Order: sequence, then C-alpha cells, then structure tokens
Amino acid sequence: MSRRSLKSLESLWPSGGLWRDRNFLKLWGGQSVSEFGSQITLLALPIAAIKILHASAFAVAALTIFEQLPFLIFALPAGVWVDRLRRRPLLILGDAGRAVALASIPITYAFGTLHMWQLFVVAFVTGVLTVFFDVAYQSYVPSLVGRDRLIEANSKLELSRSAAQLGGPAAGGGLVVALTAPYAILADAVSYVVSALLLGAIRREEHEPEPATTRVRSELLSGLRLVLGDPRTRSLVFYVATSTFSNGLFWAIFLLFARRELHLSAGLIGLVLALSNIGSLLGATIAGPLGRRLGIGRTLVAAGLVSGPPLFLVPLAPHAFPVPFLTAGLLVFGLGVIVYNITAISLIQSITPPHLLGRANASRRFLVWGPLPLGALAGGVFGSSIGLRETLLAAAAIDAAAVVWLLREPLRTIGELPQPEPLTPPPVEPVLGVTLE
Repeated sequence: MSRRSLKSLESLWPSGGLWRDRNFLKLWGGQSVSEFGSQITLLALPIAAIKILHASAFAVAALTIFEQLPFLIFALPAGVWVDRLRRRPLLILGDAGRAVALASIPITYAFGTLHMWQLFVVAFVTGVLTVFFDVAYQSYVPSLVGRDRLIEANSKLELSRSAAQLGGPAAGGGLVVALTAPYAILADAVSYVVSALLLGAIRREEHEPEPATTRVRSELLSGLRLVLGDPRTRSLVFYVATSTFSNGLFWAIFLLFARRELHLSAGLIGLVLALSNIGSLLGATIAGPLGRRLGIGRTLVAAGLVSGPPLFLVPLAPHAFPVPFLTAGLLVFGLGVIVYNITAISLIQSITPPHLLGRANASRRFLVWGPLPLGALAGGVFGSSIGLRETLLAAAAIDAAAVVWLLREPLRTIGELPQPEPLTPPPVEPVLGVTLE
C-alpha cells in the first residue's frame, strides 16, 4: 500500500479513536450486517415481483411507493416521539419488526400463497419501521460518540454501508439464482436479528429525555421551522428533495430496464451493482480528507456536480455491451452521493441542539424522502407510457440540475464544521411565503 494511501486511512481512522469504543463498534457492527442484508432484499424483492409474480412496470414501481410512502405519513410524528423516548430501544424494536415482516415472504412462498399484495404490505411495514429507525439512529449517534467524532463516526458508518453495497448485490444475485428470490430475502431477516442483538449489547447509559411540555402539533411545526428557517439546512433540503425525486424516478424502473430491455440476468445485475459500489467505498474513504482540504461548502458542491451527470450513461447504454456503461455511471454517481451524505449529515448533526435532533432529522427526512414515492409513481406512469429509456434520461437530467441548490450562500462558503449553535430562526419569519406557527 502506498504512503499516500496509508495517510488517507490514518486521517479516516486516527490512532485509537472509535476503534477503542466498544459501544460504537457494536452499533457499527449491527449496522454493517443489516446493510449487507438490505442490499440482498433491494435486488431480491423486485426480482420476486418481476420473475415469480410477473408484475407490470407500474406494479414494480409501486413497491418503491409502498416502501417510501411512510416517510410522507410518519416522518414528522416519528421525530417527536424520538425526542420523547430513549432511542436505543426504538432501534432494537425497528430491527426486530423488520426481521419478522421480511421472514413472512419465504414462509408464504413455501406454502404457495405468495401474492403481490403481500409484497406491498411488507414494503409498507418495513418502510414504517425504517422511518422510526433512521430518525432514532441519526439522533443516537451524536450522543454515543460525541460531536468531536461525528465525521469519523459517519465515515465509518458510510464505509460499511458502501462495503455492503459492494458485496451485497453480488451475493443477492447469487442467492436469487441458487435459492430463488423469496428465500434470498430470508438472509436480510437474519441480518436484522443480528443487528438487534448487537444493539441490545450496548452498555452506555442513555439519559431519559425531558418530559414533553408542549403539544405534538407544536413540536411538529418547530421541527419544520428549525430545518427550513436556517439557510444552510434549507439549501441542503431542497437539493436532496430534488435529487430524491429523480432517484425515485430512476430506481423504480432501473431493474425493469436492465431485465427487459438490456436482457441482463439477476446475477449480472447484481454484479453490476456490486462493481458500481466501488465508487461508494471510495467516497466513504475520501470524504473526510476532502472536506478538510476543500472545506465543507465546496465539498458539498463538488459532490453534487459529480453525482448527477453520470446517470446519463445508464439510459445511453447500448444493447451490445451495456455493462461498462451501467457500471461507470452508477460508480461515479455513488461516489458523489456518499461524499455528500457524510459531509451533509455531519454538518447537520454539528449545528443542531441535541434535544432537537429527533425533530430536526424527522422534518428533514419528511421533506427530502417525501418526493421519493412521488418519483416512483412518476417512474411507473412514464415508464409505461413514454418508455423506460426515455424516463431514465429525464431522471438523469433532473438529478444533474439539482446542484444549483448547493451553490447558494452561506452553504457553499462554509469552511470547517461550525461549533454547536442553536438553529432557531425568528419565529415569525415566513418560509417560502408561509409562516410556520
């Protein structure tokens, strides 16, 4: 390994650091295992719909809709409850519930009663549990590691996510070929059980939240005001919301495009996704050093510029040799997305008061993930009407244009991570022409 590579790794994992924190290692280990399993389901669930249940383009897109619809319905109240309850028990319940929901698929398939509606129900239930898990997860990390180690923690978490994305699709494709798609999903159910056990083994005491003194409605609005009232987080929200809509449009029909237009097997699709996730692994490795060299704002802009345009390579892939186009486009896209995620999440966690993290994360996720089912719905409609390739081109164009939100001040001028400070805009200041009170 070169001296430059060693320095890069040392900057990501300084001597000691979180490697000596057993509680974080348990959280990290559980997240790594469940992320690996989730990559298997990401491939196996739509393949089950396409190959076993012979679902239409709209039905396949509807799987994404049912999975992401909970972010529109439950994200805001989830933030309120995450701030009112201890977060680790919520994480354990979220893992256990998702394990049970996913395990129902191979069981019903074994008895010959698997139906498309069951896939919709499982997608919705796991989506609801994921909403609560994700809001609690990002709110729990700062209290577990401290704000001075947020970039190190988020880099490690994203690194394991990227590693799972690297190996998971290939394993998923192999399991689908060897066992069929429904049985492959069982591996994801087991991964959630392992994650729940590791979370249960964390021994760091979590403080009981202060008793709620305001109504739920007031806390919901305070979270929205917190996120939209600050120009930094507002720019981040608008960027991700635009990109998320395009990603919903893109991923709702990508597997259908790869299977029915490019005639790729499940194993080859898994290989493409695995190879493309080398970009995510690289992004997790360079995000910290890049942020220190360029500054937070410029790193966000660079990540936005890198992540959108490469998606054009996917719909432009020729039938004769599509794999290099798909792999290159998704690889560079993944690199930009991971660099952005690590930098943006660390920024948000560093400037948000700890007792408001649940509401802030929930409000942000409501605003940025809410467009995903709408994009998936649009993907199903346009994929069935104007064509799969044309819809993917439109998705790539939207994603490439989203970077304009990151060019706004003061976001693009931020250097280092700011010190913790209240994110409290004037309470009567209108946001987008509407006063949130």
